[in-house]
Amino acid sequence: MRGLAVLIIAVFFVAIAPAQELNCVVTINAKKIGGTETRIYETLEKAIFNFMNNTKWTSDIYSVDERIECSIFITLNERSGTGFNATIQISSRRTAYNSSYYSPMFNHLDEDFDFTYLEYSPLEFTINSYLNNLTSVLAFYAYFIIGIDYDSYSLKGGSVYFDKALKIVNNAQSVEVDGWKAFESDRNRYWLAENMNNDFYSPLRDCMYKYHLKGLDIMWNNTDAGRKVISDALNGLDKIHQARPSSFIMKVFFNAKSDEVVHIFQDGLPAEKNQISRLLTSIDPGNAQKYDKITGQ
Repeated sequence: MRGLAVLIIAVFFVAIAPAQELNCVVTINAKKIGGTETRIYETLEKAIFNFMNNTKWTSDIYSVDERIECSIFITLNERSGTGFNATIQISSRRTAYNSSYYSPMFNHLDEDFDFTYLEYSPLEFTINSYLNNLTSVLAFYAYFIIGIDYDSYSLKGGSVYFDKALKIVNNAQSVEVDGWKAFESDRNRYWLAENMNNDFYSPLRDCMYKYHLKGLDIMWNNTDAGRKVISDALNGLDKIHQARPSSFIMKVFFNAKSDEVVHIFQDGLPAEKNQISRLLTSIDPGNAQKYDKITGQ
């Protein structure tokens, strides 16, 4: 009986123990490399899983069901000893209030991902200095995912985490790996962090808050009112488009949201559908064919 009581108590404390912030699914695809040595890829996958899910990224207390749903898909292209050339696809989502619907928040393919990994070596990271590219990239996207999620619940609520992402970028300015510097590309980690910390892009962060908390989260109770708020939030993005058309962070936003926006407005009133279709085609021309579905074209 005493053993059973101890087990019950242990299960109880596990159930109420605070969880970490991320519920991250990690997949390593090594098909391009081939060969018979597969254990290292399984070890790497497990190490990244533990790093993402067991690191305490914030000072906030999370319950298990409050964790941010996200995924990492790493494709290994080449291997030379302990060095790897890869791409990393990162995505995250959040539930709409009082529903089982998951809203996509971030969906991004990063093609600048070279790293070294020695099997069974611990994955170490510190916010104050650059230790290695593997954990720096992983931590950067952990903070970016958290920042986007927090922005969707409070106005500019993710600022502290976007600032941490920018700090990781700044720590990497002297390293000889791609993805961290402004001059290398106009669509890399530098610009993700720069844009989200740049006041010019405040309308996008305002949109994240209004779209989700004020719009999507009330649609369970009042679909028309929620859709109206989302329309107003998206209209605020035109200011960015007019000044800087084809900006990177706008593309990142619509990579995640374009399909959802189509679904939301397909059931709108004719005038509403026409207006939002024109707006979206203007500010996100790369997805113009998708937006034709809103009006049934």
